[in-house]
Amino acid sequence: MLKFLQRIGKSLMLPIASLPIAGIMLRLGQPDVISALDGIPFMQTILPFFGAAGSALFDNLPLLFALGVAVGFSDDQNGAAALAGVISFFTLNNVAKQYWTMNLDPDIVATLNTSFLGGILAGLIGGICYNKFRKVKLPEYLAFFGGRRLVPIMAGLISVIIAIPLGMVWPNIQAGLTDFSAWIAGLGAIGAAMFGFFNRLLIPVGLHHVLNSFFWFQLGSYNGQSGDIARFLAGDPTAGHFMAGFFPIMMFGLPAIALAMYFAAKKENRKAVGGMLVSLALTSFLTGVTEPIEFLFIFLSPMLLVAHALLTAVSFFVVDTLGILNGFTFSAGAIDYLINFGIATKPLELLLVGLGMGVVYFIVFYLLIVKLDLPTPGREKDCDEFDQDGAEEVIKSDDDLAKKYIEYLGGSENITKVDNCATRLRLELVDTDKMNEKGLKSIGAKGVVKLNKTSAQVIVGTTVEFVADGMKNILK
Repeated sequence: MLKFLQRIGKSLMLPIASLPIAGIMLRLGQPDVISALDGIPFMQTILPFFGAAGSALFDNLPLLFALGVAVGFSDDQNGAAALAGVISFFTLNNVAKQYWTMNLDPDIVATLNTSFLGGILAGLIGGICYNKFRKVKLPEYLAFFGGRRLVPIMAGLISVIIAIPLGMVWPNIQAGLTDFSAWIAGLGAIGAAMFGFFNRLLIPVGLHHVLNSFFWFQLGSYNGQSGDIARFLAGDPTAGHFMAGFFPIMMFGLPAIALAMYFAAKKENRKAVGGMLVSLALTSFLTGVTEPIEFLFIFLSPMLLVAHALLTAVSFFVVDTLGILNGFTFSAGAIDYLINFGIATKPLELLLVGLGMGVVYFIVFYLLIVKLDLPTPGREKDCDEFDQDGAEEVIKSDDDLAKKYIEYLGGSENITKVDNCATRLRLELVDTDKMNEKGLKSIGAKGVVKLNKTSAQVIVGTTVEFVADGMKNILK
């Protein structure tokens, strides 16, 4: 089940990766931006087209999820899986709507929408059908419809079968989700704090993406848009409760942790680890990509992980209590902060909260690292053998780097499957005990997660896709 949920989280990153550019274009097409350029007729003419382009993606997120999950669940990310996911999505929705039309009041039918959950289900059907039927051989007179051509056919047929019971139970599911949303919203700042706490607590196993999906893409409704992200960008004055609290953490909290690690490092090692920590802090501040920093500490001590989750909850509670609302398309970094400054509520106060959280983060983490004598970068007992920033290994090319990863993962004979998400290699191995963790860190890996005897993750960073592709090519 853990691996199943992780694959869903990983699959969602494919369509989510398209949201930043869509969000920028949607933001440029908003009325306040257009009116601010009153003296430039050309821009006033062209910006509405940008807005239309951006809204195209947000209006069709469930379909993008169907496509992304189908590709993510397929064994080799083939385009036939994507086609099967799309066919399943349209089939599920149309058949379910037909059932509702025949059995429910028209006013109720108008309110029903499977949204992103329907997209995920369609993607699962498409991906699983691809893995099951792509190698099926039919009799010679039907051979044209065999193999990969059979995949979308079977996805459509299976979707018809599933759509009718889905249509029967979905009204109750949607009602339950609506009640849950109302309950969370009714908790106010406490509900936002709970979301922030569990979001960070789930990072070690990568399930925070699954948690995010409901709040960011399903919660609430405004002018036909669902989820905190789309509603915020559409101008919903009540959206942003489940995003604003991340800005103080990602722009100030995580960089403060990097600073605490620097000062906690042995003086003779500070120069060696300083460059790495500065780059990771800058990445978190600008883009909101935090995992490279988080995986430097979250497995060293449960106390550090819990402290991080609690401080995130504090940030959400304070921000929500002050009535601060803000949003993003990708993550809560400075880029998204500046883009959405004009539609945020109390954005300057958000910076003040961030500065305060940065001070608290630095003090808490510095004291915990020093008092618990944790081996953060520059404090490792074996740091002379392998530097955390990978300085010991000189990598000349991407192919060399991929070969090194294969070597330190126990060799090609120990690797059964290679996959990746936004920052991690997701691996199926013969034996995770054959991994050389020190060697992996010597070539730049930020951390290693052993889920069980045959499953592991290696935190690489934002270049992970190139590493994964290189490994796949070599293993082929």
